[in-house]
Amino acid sequence: MVKLTVRDRESIQEAVRRFRKLVERSGIKKEMRRREFFEKPSETKRRARLRAERRTKRNRLLGV
Repeated sequence: MVKLTVRDRESIQEAVRRFRKLVERSGIKKEMRRREFFEKPSETKRRARLRAERRTKRNRLLGV
């Protein structure tokens, strides 16, 4: 959960900007987008497998 305390003499715009940064860094926005629509477990596994394949291919090309 993100908590933000408004500082002394801080404008509302600055507080909103700080709040947006906190939400972005915490991953809440990404999690909301991911949960927006139901995804079948097979699709989740497929996406994870493709991500792993791309990662290994990239590591092999870079020689890591």
